[in-house]
Amino acid sequence: MTQSFHPPQRTLMGPGPSDVSPRVLGALGRPTIGHLDPLFIELMDDIKRLLQYAFKTGNELTIPLSAPGSAGMEAAFVNLVSPGDTVIVCQNGVFGGRMKENVERCGATAVMVQDRWGDPVDPIKVEAAFSAHPEANLLAFVHSETSTGVRSDAATLCGIAKAHDALVVLDTVTTLAGIDLQVDNWGADAVYSGTQKCLSCVPGLSPMTFSPAAVDRIQNRKGRVQSWFLDMQLVMGYWGGSSKRAYHHTAPVNALYALHEALVILEEEGLETSFARHHENHLDLVTGLEAMGLEMAVDPAWRLPQLNAVRIPEGVDDAAVRHRLLQEFNLEIGAGLGDLAGKQWRIGLMGHASNSVNVQRCLTALRSVLGR
Repeated sequence: MTQSFHPPQRTLMGPGPSDVSPRVLGALGRPTIGHLDPLFIELMDDIKRLLQYAFKTGNELTIPLSAPGSAGMEAAFVNLVSPGDTVIVCQNGVFGGRMKENVERCGATAVMVQDRWGDPVDPIKVEAAFSAHPEANLLAFVHSETSTGVRSDAATLCGIAKAHDALVVLDTVTTLAGIDLQVDNWGADAVYSGTQKCLSCVPGLSPMTFSPAAVDRIQNRKGRVQSWFLDMQLVMGYWGGSSKRAYHHTAPVNALYALHEALVILEEEGLETSFARHHENHLDLVTGLEAMGLEMAVDPAWRLPQLNAVRIPEGVDDAAVRHRLLQEFNLEIGAGLGDLAGKQWRIGLMGHASNSVNVQRCLTALRSVLGR
């Protein structure tokens, strides 16, 4: 007879998911109620308020999409991009490439701004791309590139787009609650994230926010959005401001309990305190790694404190190290992606997992495995 699944207790220090707070897991197990229940609608409104706090925005259309961050990416593009549009897409890692794929599937042209994997997006190249393509009406880039551990200068890049009357699609999947994110001050228009990184919630939801300019473009499209499920004009009817909601889909009720609890925890700690905690633990981890003779893969000015890219020493078997960490220490770290596979590890210090105990646990485990 098939047995129930009982996973081991791992310490998740990879690129996501991160360790989930016991409070969040507790919220997930609360009684399920209907997704149009008046009490659940009150919860939806509070989730919107808390997401506005996390994104630092007053955008009315701020919601958790009932799908993971990759669907958040697709929702941003299918709603804002029409066939024949020109979109400037920045790529300095894996996820910029996925942006390009989304643009082309919308029937638009992607003008690529390429930077070395491990470097931030170059604003000079972005300015040059707009000068060469004045018809471009959208700029898309990743703020915190999960595949490389690199942060780009979002404020400057958004400013360039605004100077050319273009909207901005901003990937903040690894950013939200880990480092500073100022949606309104920067002028980002369609911003998406994920619940499984620095929010330390269960995977499966994509927090999103759309500026009034983005909503205006959505409402004045000449053609229908190619995706029914991700059409924000339909989703807005369900997540709208009035107490009467139009049925769109059955929301993942218990997952939203979990997200609400994760956002309550973030509000209790405070955004700036959360940023400082991530930064301090990052510095302790880097100090310990460098004391072991390991090298960081990203310039200090652009490192992500929540996702640390570490060069794998020559002669070290990447997969064997990660396997032994998992089997002997129940510790998960991430491998490199794409061109960086086998060349670097990605060590996450995200949300609930960003603490001094985990820093020391990771350093001790690595020291033991590498020493052999």
